[in-house]
Amino acid sequence: QVQLVESGGGLVQVGGSLRLSCAAPETIFRRNAMGWFRQAPGRERTFVAGINYNGRTTNYAEAVKGRFTISRDGAKNTVYLEMNSLKPEDTGVYYCATGIRGPGPNGYDYWGQGTNVTVSS
Repeated sequence: QVQLVESGGGLVQVGGSLRLSCAAPETIFRRNAMGWFRQAPGRERTFVAGINYNGRTTNYAEAVKGRFTISRDGAKNTVYLEMNSLKPEDTGVYYCATGIRGPGPNGYDYWGQGTNVTVSS
């Protein structure tokens, strides 16, 4: 079983920023795309952003384009999600995922436990 460890969630005011991190095993991180998804209360989990194995290609949901940035650090086997200009509708549990396919919204095989993000107005 592949273990993905997320961190960085919390409570932030509207317009604020947060950075989420997700550490993955090196053997997985080197070859896989990485992605972030979120699940708002009472809703289905949706795609937020993805990045391919070498970091050269990224993909974002329309709702976060221009506000969120996904990146990866090969030295730390970690993927990041920088979230700026946060809105109440960004509230939810954020999940890290990895898979061979990507960086689109499909093809992820392993998931983290999730980290909570709450944007208060």
